[in-house]
Order: sequence, then structure tokens, then C-alpha cells
Amino acid sequence: MRIVSICPSNTEIIHYLGAKDLLVGVDDFSDFPPDYADLPRLGPDLSIRIDLVEELQPDLVIASLSVPGMEKNIQQLEEKGIPHITLNPKSWNDILEDVLLVGSYIDRLPEAQKLVAHLNQTIETIRSHMPSPQSIPRIYWEWWPKPIFTPGQGNWLTQVCTLVGSYNIFADYPQESVQTNWLEVVKRNPDLVMVVWTGIEKHRIKKDMFTTRPDWQNTPLADPNLIHICEEGWFCRPSPRLLVGIKHLAHVLAPSHFEPATEDLWQDPRIQRTPYPK
Repeated sequence: MRIVSICPSNTEIIHYLGAKDLLVGVDDFSDFPPDYADLPRLGPDLSIRIDLVEELQPDLVIASLSVPGMEKNIQQLEEKGIPHITLNPKSWNDILEDVLLVGSYIDRLPEAQKLVAHLNQTIETIRSHMPSPQSIPRIYWEWWPKPIFTPGQGNWLTQVCTLVGSYNIFADYPQESVQTNWLEVVKRNPDLVMVVWTGIEKHRIKKDMFTTRPDWQNTPLADPNLIHICEEGWFCRPSPRLLVGIKHLAHVLAPSHFEPATEDLWQDPRIQRTPYPK
């Protein structure tokens, strides 16, 4: 079977299903795992070269609507009659369903079922070992700075917060993405700022970009200890890799209970030396 992925999260799903050998082409931004470098690149995920896709003669293209603007890729696939499926997850549960869907299409359903079982089991392990906080941690997620955008209720990061006993301070907005401003963030009084600028490498973001914001001066948000700059690939892509982000968030919230996260999806998140109450 010849598969083309035109979104980084879809490429990651293929990877975690152990089906790398079926991939014959990917979008320009598929960068995990790094050993896909030799595959043909088909353009940025918002502007895929459908002519190049067609030349690869795929049996299946895995498309996505996880980022606004990908609709035109899907329209062109339909116009060309290229076989495809389109993923559009909004929540962690949707991501699990997509893993099973892709597995069924590429003859990897047993692998998909095993992966989903592991994801669910690990989430339950994390939830059962989160310490009971005196108050629910309030988190502000920032995934774009100018203008400021943050996830609302309709995005998987809101459910990610819930899974580890925390709260997205913009969950009262029903949409997936909310445009806000520095002063509104201050008013909502978050306990943590989680920075995941979409498409921007972690090393390019510095804490003083936040602590020096005029509206944040003389407020708790001027404290660099509240700012957590994260791997955006752990949080902004709807694939099983999001579990790594969930482990990282659990570590941030309860570092004495959880190991620092690594890219090993199968790693037990707990610190084994820590005694847990029954």
C-alpha cells in the first residue's frame, strides 16, 4: 500500500502504528520522527502540491482539517479523484478514534487497538497518581503571540487540562481558538503560562518575551517561574504524541510524582521511588 500524509500529525499517527514503510510522501512540516527526511516533500501543509501527490500514485492520502486553511487541499484531492480520508479531531477522544480509523484503512487495526489501549491505560495511571491539589491549577495556553491566540473549549488542550486535574482559563469560550490580549489574561489570573507557539521551535522563545510585557508588569505573570516554554509538537498536533505533552504537564504540575517527559511514548510517567497512598 502506498500512503501519503499531508499533515505532521497524520505522519506521526502512521509512525506510531509502525507503518513507516508504507509512506511514499509527506508535507514539508512533517519533522517527527526525523528519519522521514528522505521521503519526497509535497509542500507546506496549507499549500500541498497536489500534482506531486498525483505523481506518487498513492492508494490513500491522509488529509486533515486540524489547521484552518487545509480545505483547499481536500478540494483538490476530490477534484483529482485521489483516494483520501480527512481527519478533523477536536478532543483527545477524537484523536483515539482517528488512530483506530487510520489503522483500519491501512491494515494496522490490531496495532491501532494496542496503541489506543496503551494511551488510555497511561492516562488512567497519570490521573490516579496526581496529588490532590488545594485548588485546581489554572492554565493559560498561548499558541500565537501577535495577535494572541489561545485554545477555547473546542480544542483538545482543554481536555488535556481536565485529564491532569487542571483548568484552561479560556474554556468558557466554546470555539477552538480564542483571540485575546495581555490584559485579559491577567484578569483571568492563571497559575501557569504554557507557551506552545505553533510552528516555532522552543529554543527561539525566551521567557523575557513574556515577563517584559507592559500589561504584565507588577502582576504575578512577571514571574519567570510561572512561564513554561514547551515543545509545540507535544501539544499542537493531534496525534498520539500528545501523550508526551500530557506527561510533561503532569510533571510540571506534580514534579515529585512524575518523571520529566521524553519522546518515548511507552515510558511509564511515574517516579518509581515515590511511595503512593492506596
